[in-house]
Amino acid sequence: MAEWIDAEQAMATLGVRAQTLYAYVSRGRVGATAHPDDPRRSLYRASDVAALAARKARGRRAADVAAEAIAWGEPVLPSAITTVEGGRLFYRGQDAVDLVRMHSLEQVARLLRGGHGAPLTGSEPKKPKKGETPRARLFSTLAARAGIDPPARGRAPLALAMEAAGLLEAAADAVAGSIGEGPIHQRLADAWALDAHGADLIRRALVLLADHELNASTFAVRVAASTGASLAAASLAGLAALSGPLHGGMAARVEAFVDEARRRGAGKAVAGRLAQGSTTPGFGHPLYPDGDPRAAALLGSFEVPDLLADLRRETEVSTGLAPNIDFALVALAQALTLPGDAPFSLFAVGRMAGWHAHAIEQLQTGRLIRPRARYVGPRPGGSQPVR
Repeated sequence: MAEWIDAEQAMATLGVRAQTLYAYVSRGRVGATAHPDDPRRSLYRASDVAALAARKARGRRAADVAAEAIAWGEPVLPSAITTVEGGRLFYRGQDAVDLVRMHSLEQVARLLRGGHGAPLTGSEPKKPKKGETPRARLFSTLAARAGIDPPARGRAPLALAMEAAGLLEAAADAVAGSIGEGPIHQRLADAWALDAHGADLIRRALVLLADHELNASTFAVRVAASTGASLAAASLAGLAALSGPLHGGMAARVEAFVDEARRRGAGKAVAGRLAQGSTTPGFGHPLYPDGDPRAAALLGSFEVPDLLADLRRETEVSTGLAPNIDFALVALAQALTLPGDAPFSLFAVGRMAGWHAHAIEQLQTGRLIRPRARYVGPRPGGSQPVR
């Protein structure tokens, strides 16, 4: 390649007009020299032009990919933790539905973190923070820890794993309202006065909820962790994202749908929503066109209450959509007569296992997650009327 090229070649390579090319020269991004045959013209360093063109091409591709990936697109971060493939959910290459048969949340949390061997325990448990609801206690417990725990960046992997184990237990105790002993599913079962079968159903739900790739709350956790924040602070970021009605708060919308079915009948509730162009919350999932395997696994392990069974049947017949994990959690809560907001509590405690794994994985990269915005506002420096 020639060392110097003329303006026409430079503009064609960069896809810009003369004014933009001159701006690149003035900013020192492209070297220029006088044309040996015509002092009124300039030549431009070919290597600078080629490098700038390559950066621009990468920027365009990155912007296009990111814009598409930000909503149910391709993965935006490399991860060895969880994937959805062929309509199935895998934790570190193992089918989550298979793990439900024998494993506890603590065992799955260790698997997600990439750990093996004996279970880890955190520091001496502390009495959960006060709060009128499990959700309030969860937020206050994590907030208190986030305010005092040291940054995670630079800490030993074993120390982080032990801290993660302690945080998971603290979350379970916050939901239960007191310090408990034994497996997390048993602590929650004891707090909710459940028998052995009920405790096993809680275990199954927690395992199925442990992780789900780069969902909104997990992405929030990874962003916080990328700054070096403590595991508690990253978990608090995840909990905040989870609380929204389009994520962990979806159960409340499913419950409202169930209430409609209770008042009007399942068929009329479904028909009424479709007539209004409304959604049927608790059914369908973008990642599982053939049905959410988590919901199928959980719903197949207990007798679904008649009303919810009717609602499921009417919705499937009318829409072709299968129930998702949100519907399954509401059905479980009603079958076991769990306290209000129990679906969210189960979601938060279970998903915390995945949050910690993702936080630790992100910390190991040493990279800050800092995307760029594609500006679509008024032209910078342009005159705008003030009103």
